[in-house]
Amino acid sequence: MPVITLTTDWYNNDFYIGAVKGAIFSNCTNVNIVDITHNIKPFNIYQAAFILKNTYKFYPKGSVHIIGVKTEAYKNQKYIAAKVDDQYFLGTDNGIFSLLFKDDDQIDFISIEAEKSSFPVLDVFSKIACRLIEGERFHGLGNKVEQVERIVPLRATIDESAISGSIVYIDSFQNAITNVTKTLFDRIGKGRPFKIYVQSNHYVISKINEAYQETSVGELLAIFNSLNLLEIAINGGNAAELLNLDTNSSIRIKFQ
Repeated sequence: MPVITLTTDWYNNDFYIGAVKGAIFSNCTNVNIVDITHNIKPFNIYQAAFILKNTYKFYPKGSVHIIGVKTEAYKNQKYIAAKVDDQYFLGTDNGIFSLLFKDDDQIDFISIEAEKSSFPVLDVFSKIACRLIEGERFHGLGNKVEQVERIVPLRATIDESAISGSIVYIDSFQNAITNVTKTLFDRIGKGRPFKIYVQSNHYVISKINEAYQETSVGELLAIFNSLNLLEIAINGGNAAELLNLDTNSSIRIKFQ
């Protein structure tokens, strides 16, 4: 069964979700609507991009992903459809597409010709999603776009013996996920002893766990998660809440 996903900042008690699902079912036949999340912080395209880019690859070819975050097309912004890995993405050209995909991804972008709307997910994206599901040719939906709006993602900075990173995501367990990859950590560290300073010199970690349970309950730890990103956690606790961490909070790794 074809799949249409929704990623929004509406929260589950808004009528918007029900309205959009109703519109999709009215325009599509035999479709499965999947809620990736409706708990994005309002207008936070960084959080939306992080969740969607680490989710969409698990969906079947032909899936359509509607991005309902910061969708108002301001001034000259366009509604955009993207095709990547035989999957489709619908959203507003607000920079989120540059956060979603790597520069070397094979991406086709087209502009969706539609009247500007205060609720484009309902008025525009739901209809385009159904046209794609019903088999309409992607390039027939609009004009090819060579360049979309770009936002520079938060990247870790390095020198010979240190990495400075940032928290980019807080998960359901209040674990703080950073933008430091295992590849970068190994390349700069070269097996040397290290200390990870979290937010300040008060919180210091000097080992990488292979499992959360290696550390005593209530103790601070660092681990490379399933995304191969450095994660700061507390075994059985809420690291972000207890350490007052949020997205953009800093970490620094110093190697001896």
